[in-house]
Amino acid sequence: MAHFSIASIDDNSEGWGPVSVPEKFKDIPYYAPFNKGEKLGKAADWQQQFQGKGKYNQPKDTSGGVNTIFNWYYQDDDATFQLVDNTKITKPRFGAGARRFQKGFQQMRQQTKGQNLTWQQQNQRPNTRNQNQQQSQYQKRPQQANKYGNRNTRWGQQDNNPMNRKREATVQVKEDWNLIEELEFNALNKLNLDNEPVAEDIMACGSLEYYNNAFDRVTSKTDTALERTERAFFNVTTSDDPIIRQLSMDGSGTVFATDAVLAHLMCCARSVYPWDIIVQKVGSKLFFDKRDGSTFDFQTVNETAAEQPTEDTRDSINSAAALMREATFVNQNFSQQVLSKGESLSLAHPNPFQSEGQDVASVAYKYRKWKLGNDVVLVSRCEIDGVAKSKGKDVFLTIKALNEHDPKSADWRKKIDAQRGAVLASELKNNSGKLAKWTVQSLLAGTDSIKLGFVSRVSPKDFANHQILATQDYKPKEFAQQISLNTKNSWAILKRFIDLCMKQPTGKYILLKEPERTSVKLYAVPEGAFDNLTTEEDSEKLSNKNE
Repeated sequence: MAHFSIASIDDNSEGWGPVSVPEKFKDIPYYAPFNKGEKLGKAADWQQQFQGKGKYNQPKDTSGGVNTIFNWYYQDDDATFQLVDNTKITKPRFGAGARRFQKGFQQMRQQTKGQNLTWQQQNQRPNTRNQNQQQSQYQKRPQQANKYGNRNTRWGQQDNNPMNRKREATVQVKEDWNLIEELEFNALNKLNLDNEPVAEDIMACGSLEYYNNAFDRVTSKTDTALERTERAFFNVTTSDDPIIRQLSMDGSGTVFATDAVLAHLMCCARSVYPWDIIVQKVGSKLFFDKRDGSTFDFQTVNETAAEQPTEDTRDSINSAAALMREATFVNQNFSQQVLSKGESLSLAHPNPFQSEGQDVASVAYKYRKWKLGNDVVLVSRCEIDGVAKSKGKDVFLTIKALNEHDPKSADWRKKIDAQRGAVLASELKNNSGKLAKWTVQSLLAGTDSIKLGFVSRVSPKDFANHQILATQDYKPKEFAQQISLNTKNSWAILKRFIDLCMKQPTGKYILLKEPERTSVKLYAVPEGAFDNLTTEEDSEKLSNKNE
């Protein structure tokens, strides 16, 4: 028989392919080398299509061969990825800056033509004119302000846009606080009460002066200087009111609050600034209080405006804190100046907060109650600012004032006489929450009219002297419709807060609206919380005297 030998076979137990390489093929790489200039291509490429010899259609031949179908090309996976939709995207034309760069690059190539310069050396060629111009542009750019009046808004630099600046919370949430529930504004705005509760008068206290009708004839051409009053104002919280304490012990109600606190809760969905309200549950009774040391009684300015007052410039007369103090000062002085200092109307009971011999502001208090169902009876102290004669009868007034601090943005002196509706519409946009709270306070107190004053600075840089430019009279219910205030929704929001707090056990709680959030959170806090938070600075802010 014929004899033949079987060649040896290398068995690769760990994979596929040969386990050893012949000596003559040892230096030949398995794949294309990193140097694409070497003439080494694929054996076959079944996916490659011949694209012709067109100038733009034929791929670049890195191997130097004539037939490029079987040549190897480096391609990034991300670069070759494409969607099924092959719609051509129209690219924008080159801007002026790109054309100038391309023109300068071509000039540089012509200047260096024929010289043996590397790319790095070409980039190092001096161009004094362009460098000076570029340096000048970068020096001027930080000094240029954008449309918000801000500077230094390049990458890594501070943004001074007040809309992007975060505000500080009124109180810091502690670790031992227990979050009970968070109520979103969107959900609150969808609430609705079928029937609004009817108010019942319990007690009336204080005395009121009559309105001076001469201020109805004030115009921008016959403006009147705003006078400073030395009368005392009282902003006593719910738990410190002696009459409310007596009514709570007599069983006159189950929920107690002031009209300012109720209006704030009923219009909370319009608020932007952070705030907080203390809630105390004592048995089956609720007490809503403002926190000691807070700025709750100060009037906000441009809270809902597109460009809100700044927070970080406390020394500025147009900072948020300074404008709030100024607006409160204007409201207090305006409410007393428009009243006649002669005849007054005394109610059944004296002012519960007045000391003997003390000159107090003309103000009256009505203690009223509303039945909200489910054995919930709301009792509130409501303020009345003045009284007027109308067809031989006395009508109660709510007197408030809007103030202008920047004539460049509004210019009331030119618009207040002929375009008062436009001025009011602008104020409604910038101070939606404040106007809504004033309206709710008027409805809670049952006043017949809202006297709204328009007060402006004598000079934009003078925050202490003001001029009364005009006054306007509004019916509370009609004004509520004019500012798109749904009173049924406001009562439903208040009832939602009351029902939520009524479910909680006896203790102390806080309703907190945090900055940059459109919601209100209810926290359970320790019993001794907020008892010693009043500082000397806060006491000075809450002082009723005008400095």
